Amino acid sequence: MTGVPGLFDHGGRGYDALVAANPGYHRHLTRAAHLLDLPGGGAGLHLLDLGCGTGASTRALHRALPAATITAVDGSSRMLDRARRKRWPRTVHFVHADARHLPEAGVHGPFDGILAAYLLRNLPDPDHGLRLLHDLLRPGAPLAVHDYSLPRRLPDRLLWHAICWTVIIPAGGLATGSTDLYRHLWRSALRFDSPPELLARMRRAGLARPRAVPTTGWQRTLTHTFLGTRPHD
Repeated sequence: MTGVPGLFDHGGRGYDALVAANPGYHRHLTRAAHLLDLPGGGAGLHLLDLGCGTGASTRALHRALPAATITAVDGSSRMLDRARRKRWPRTVHFVHADARHLPEAGVHGPFDGILAAYLLRNLPDPDHGLRLLHDLLRPGAPLAVHDYSLPRRLPDRLLWHAICWTVIIPAGGLATGSTDLYRHLWRSALRFDSPPELLARMRRAGLARPRAVPTTGWQRTLTHTFLGTRPHD
């Protein structure tokens, strides 16, 4: 396996422990899932968790909408194996698939809501990724994209450099024996869209009423949940 899924295959050992040490990580994912704002605890709804990793975002989606059926997809087989070994209700299903080739893996819409956490930044073509997410949604259904999105302000970028090189990259190297995945995280967040740029990208993909909701704590300027809906045809 090459590319970003390969980085997660080889550098994902210890991933759960590392993200658990990140203050607010799980709370922010659960908040992102709640921001989908779906009724009835998700009863009768089919949701997609795209880029589920070891299942943290899937757990957040299930906690926020416990009555929903959830299809959770990831391109890293080793991350997905870790997710599958956890305890899940029968309403949660895991699929190994590249996000760009979901139909070939049997993943078809329309979905009543989609959570894509820490995914879009890792896709080779984010515009294509957003169009795919748009097309997988039922008309009127919501999308939550949760990811690092750094402002262009110098202080925020210096903060990101400091956090990566004093905490994230050294801790990742100690936990996994390799810093490749965590250096990728550092670089990819610097290259990725600022919040206004990502909102514009969502509009170009046809998503209606896009808005950004910042997280709390030290990540409040670095991590956001971006919300949009597929318009009614």
